Amino acid sequence: MPLFALPFPAIDPVLVSVGPFAIRWYALAYIGGLLLGWLYARRLSRDESLWGGRPRPDDEALDDLLVYAALGVVLGGRIGYVLFYNLPHYLAHPLEALMVWQGGMSFHGGLTGCFLALVWIARSRGLPILSLADLAAVVAPVGLLLGRIANFINGELWGRASDVPWAVEFPTGGFIPRHPSQLYEAATEGLLLGLMLLVLVMRGGLRRPGFASGAFATGYGIARIFCEFFREPDPQIGFLFGGATMGMLLSVPLVLLGAWLMMRSRPVGAAA
Repeated sequence: MPLFALPFPAIDPVLVSVGPFAIRWYALAYIGGLLLGWLYARRLSRDESLWGGRPRPDDEALDDLLVYAALGVVLGGRIGYVLFYNLPHYLAHPLEALMVWQGGMSFHGGLTGCFLALVWIARSRGLPILSLADLAAVVAPVGLLLGRIANFINGELWGRASDVPWAVEFPTGGFIPRHPSQLYEAATEGLLLGLMLLVLVMRGGLRRPGFASGAFATGYGIARIFCEFFREPDPQIGFLFGGATMGMLLSVPLVLLGAWLMMRSRPVGAAA
């Protein structure tokens, strides 16, 4: 163990409290991620030169997507957590599955919910699904970055015990020096992946249907699997076969799906 560890910063998870009402950093991360992603998507969709003649969503479609995506992320994230991370508990206490404010969200479930919302908007607006999917994929890291920072502020989803000089003693982690794995995920799944996708967009990535979606799925899956080597598994699940974690297991299909999408993508107008 290290001779010293960084103390956990005393940041109140509640930003503002008025009577029984409280505004939490975690809620702000969700709201901020959706709003900033929506503004970013509007900016990209208005730049015709990025799309090379591909059909692209207009502002009205993106306004609708914001609402439905918010519902999809919250409902899908909660359902995914219940099914994949703590099903026996919620079968015994079904009403607690509705208590979202107590915590417990799954990225993979939220991604599925967001995709279903995207499909609904695409069909109702007569847009190709991949046009919306590619745009959503490029802006998604904004929410991931803010969400992982909020996880750190909440002192949750901390890493495994470590002797690295930047290990942090989380109060909820038994004051054992641990990897700040939330910040690793913020840096890789959020900042690094977001910058990579922006570079792809600037180099014509949106002109190839499915390429940006595939790059996001593969990039996120690889980043998540990497960070899982430093993140403490959920106690109710622990390690699976061969030291794998549930996060790793759920990310493998994303990597494969993303690679398939990128391989089959072609510039608009190119021969198949």
